Amino acid sequence: MLDRARVLDAGDPLAEYRERFLVPEGVIYLDGNSLGCLPSATPARLEEVVRGEWGQDLIRSWNTAGWIDLPARIGAKIAPLIGAQPHEVIACDSVSVNLFKLISAGLAMRPGRKVVLSEPGNFPTDIYMIEGLETQGLAERRLAPRDRLMEALGDDVALLLLTHAHYKTGELFDMAELTRAAHDAGALVLWDLSHSGGALPVDLGACEADFAVGCGYKYLNGGPGAPAYAFVAERRIAATQQPLSGWMGHARPFAFSDDYAPAPGIERLLCGTPGILGLAALEVGVDLIAEIGVERLYAKSQKLSEFFRQCLAERGIDLELVSPTGPAQRGSQLSFRHPEAYAICQALIARGVIGDFRDPDILRFGFAPAYLCFEDMAEATRHMAEVLTSGEWRREEFRKRAAVT
Repeated sequence: MLDRARVLDAGDPLAEYRERFLVPEGVIYLDGNSLGCLPSATPARLEEVVRGEWGQDLIRSWNTAGWIDLPARIGAKIAPLIGAQPHEVIACDSVSVNLFKLISAGLAMRPGRKVVLSEPGNFPTDIYMIEGLETQGLAERRLAPRDRLMEALGDDVALLLLTHAHYKTGELFDMAELTRAAHDAGALVLWDLSHSGGALPVDLGACEADFAVGCGYKYLNGGPGAPAYAFVAERRIAATQQPLSGWMGHARPFAFSDDYAPAPGIERLLCGTPGILGLAALEVGVDLIAEIGVERLYAKSQKLSEFFRQCLAERGIDLELVSPTGPAQRGSQLSFRHPEAYAICQALIARGVIGDFRDPDILRFGFAPAYLCFEDMAEATRHMAEVLTSGEWRREEFRKRAAVT
């Protein structure tokens, strides 16, 4: 299968982009759905910002280097990756903070309704943000299994909050169908794109989504803790009242007025002074993903994940797949269940095959096709076969869980 992998790599139209990332020697990196690899252009860009824009031009760079425009400029670059218009997206804060802003805004748009509907097992921060508003008496959390969401959309639901690609399994929701159902019930919809933005085609405009948030450090390769992004449909912007009324979201921030007036556009979602170093790094990653193209990335991702499964089968590895079997029904990942998933994951990491573990028993492998190749798939499954057949994972150092996993 190694020969077959090399043939596939030779015909891969995206193969040249691997050199645009700093992938460590001897590492097969299958965790780009947690933290994307470093684009090779990022260090030089950060040095330019630090030594030149900050070091030499100092505060003048807010104007001369366009720092003040970075959140909107990067948001406009992210917009076509998620099917939005440039003026509907802003890069700012974290996913958690943006969730809080938009859940609050959605509730304010639906007076008399307090229920925010989601599913059990959604990414914790999504559920926690609802719970935080619930403790203030502003929201009521309701969780329904994904096959019961439609019937849970009662006339008390203000907002439906779902993650497009499930973080554990990668299973995709039908965004258009659920958005339509929520609107029919009089509710608004907020999509979390953290595990799909930059990895697979998303069309917020076509499905008439109201709000969305997404992550900058996974498939957009913006670096650890990179700024997130937020989307508000044009038709909703004027009515969006976000609760964190910081000075950068003001219509005239440098007027220094005692009274708050929200910016007329998407800039109203800003809060405090933006982190310029994080935004500068994020812009490099966004530009690179935009250059490659999401459609091409997703097509390769599907081929990589299917080849990975073929290699597992040919090596006689029979793990329980918890991701959908059809590549069109899942995001850019594969997840498997095993009672010793943690130890297996650690044994693989020790060999340089970096995937990740999700409690209690999930082995998760992300496929970031901009820098992965088919030979990586063949080699990763070889290592997995050796770990499983040798019982290597039984070693004490692999089974002992650290405080942070």
